[in-house]
Amino acid sequence: MIVGKASEETEAGVMPSQELVDNMMAYNEALVKAGVLLAAEGLYPSSQGAQIAYSGGKAKVIDGPFAEAKELIAGFWLIQVKSREEALEWALRVPVPPGHDGIGLDVWQVFDATDMPESSLSPETAQREAALRETLEDRQES
Repeated sequence: MIVGKASEETEAGVMPSQELVDNMMAYNEALVKAGVLLAAEGLYPSSQGAQIAYSGGKAKVIDGPFAEAKELIAGFWLIQVKSREEALEWALRVPVPPGHDGIGLDVWQVFDATDMPESSLSPETAQREAALRETLEDRQES
């Protein structure tokens, strides 16, 4: 997963320039052509979001906006590649908006049930996980 960090502009709801939109579209098209893109979305500013905080076993909703823009995300790409190196190669190609000096991207490996040692999943849990994935695949084909 390639995570784009928020900036003061994205937190203020400033829309990207047409040039940046065009560059992002070309980047997304390259990901699709390479067969690696699973999802890519931008996020609304944190003023439209909420956080859930837990204390003493109880959940509390905290409405945005949130203070540190540099700690927030503005969007993401979910890609399926063969290696960390390939993920980094794609991340290095993300178009950089003007004025984003010091604001970068995070690249994270996504963990799923297939990454867990077989001994850590009960047979019932493994079956349930497989059924969930099959249902998701069926929905995507529909």
